Amino acid sequence: MIIPGVSVHIGRDVDDVLEKLSSVKDATLLAGGTDLLVELNFGRARPTHVVVIDRLDELKDLERNGHIRMGALVTYTRMLVDDPGSAALREAARTVGSPQIRNRGTVGGNLGSASPAGDAHPPLLASGAIVELASVAGTRRLPANEFYVGPKRSAIRKDELIAAFLIEPKKGPQQFSKVGTRNAMVIAVCSFALAIDRGSRRIGTGIGSAAPTPLAASEAEQFLAGVIEEQGLWDRPAPLGEAALKRFGELVAAAAKPIDDVRGTAAYRRQALAVMARRSFVWAWNEYRAAA
Repeated sequence: MIIPGVSVHIGRDVDDVLEKLSSVKDATLLAGGTDLLVELNFGRARPTHVVVIDRLDELKDLERNGHIRMGALVTYTRMLVDDPGSAALREAARTVGSPQIRNRGTVGGNLGSASPAGDAHPPLLASGAIVELASVAGTRRLPANEFYVGPKRSAIRKDELIAAFLIEPKKGPQQFSKVGTRNAMVIAVCSFALAIDRGSRRIGTGIGSAAPTPLAASEAEQFLAGVIEEQGLWDRPAPLGEAALKRFGELVAAAAKPIDDVRGTAAYRRQALAVMARRSFVWAWNEYRAAA
């Protein structure tokens, strides 16, 4: 690989990459290239050193042992074949770019760029995923809701590599919804993921492209789980009233911090999130009731 003016190192294994990250100032990782190469083409990024990691088989593992642990280089295409443990994440993978992008793109790359519009982020939040970070000093794990710290900024340190993410196998229905200016190959105007966990009696949510970072609607989660508990619906599921559904949508919209931009207005994003939240829950709840 030749990038004019850039020193390129082809990673041999994870230890080799971690050594480079710890010893080379401002090293930039390149995996699928679906984000970085776009930045290079438009002149928005000009790294001095690039470490290529797409040949690291250790980061392509998918393991099932209590949690589902997916290496950072597992592609979206593979998630459509192998169960990623999250129906919402699989549905999000289906909406990513074109087949060519899905063949190269990874959740690890989505996490690395930390764009608030990344399609994988809402399902990771709703599913309570954990991000595994590696460095020469060892490995640490962060809940997804602690990983995002600002627009395109994460808690990853300069000498760290995203090694994997972990998800508990789903314990109930999940949904992912996305609004875009067209049906395919589009950046989300806003997106929303929902997970119903019967075991922990928890409702999980994730909001994308409607705040400086991906985020969960915590107050909405607590409200809806409380309504279900109060009405005894976890064990004897029945339809929820319209007032509860409307309030849930309002709380999801209130959790967002959208802006006006070329893809949509802040008001439109809030309205769309309220509608997606209500619909997503109804779809998931109907599935929950059918399985009861």
